[in-house]
Amino acid sequence: MAGSDTVAPAAPDTVKILIAGGFGVGKTTMVGSVSEIAPLRTEERLTGAGVDVDDLAGIEEKSATTVALDFGRITIGQDLVLYLFGTPGQQRFWFMWNDLALGALGAVVLVDVRRPETSFAAIDFFERRKIPFVVGVNGFYGDHPYPPDEIRDALALPEHVQVLLCDARERDSSRDVLIALIDQLIASAAGANGSGRLTGPGR
Repeated sequence: MAGSDTVAPAAPDTVKILIAGGFGVGKTTMVGSVSEIAPLRTEERLTGAGVDVDDLAGIEEKSATTVALDFGRITIGQDLVLYLFGTPGQQRFWFMWNDLALGALGAVVLVDVRRPETSFAAIDFFERRKIPFVVGVNGFYGDHPYPPDEIRDALALPEHVQVLLCDARERDSSRDVLIALIDQLIASAAGANGSGRLTGPGR
């Protein structure tokens, strides 16, 4: 039969990545800016019921919040697809994080330098579970007042954790952060098993 010896192209590897951080640091924005599909969002409007619960200091303009997850997808090269899961930032929704972390190979922790303390919990979460992560410093309005080394010291991060300046609104900037994480995961896989091949959920 003609064409019977044609080899079908291999299916791309699929990798689950979390986008985490504190309330209002730009997680939904990052997933939306970089996703090649219309992102799934579970946002609800902030109401008076959260006045004594939600800390809006520094983000008074925020009008909605993620209550479950954000979801997007981006293809990196020809053989790697990233599934992006944005975590809810408010403490009352943190119970979702354990479920969202199942099968994740790595994470991006977004930090707002105006409120760095809001991302301490995310850093601690991934360190305790030994999930590799990079830190993306989201420059609101394109502003980055502090260099990466100062941010690393302020967050008490070890040297192996990359600190990357970014703008979550910009596709290329968000993509660069994800590529830096993937490069780190590939290097780690190469050191562990010599293959340099990522193994995503269900593979």
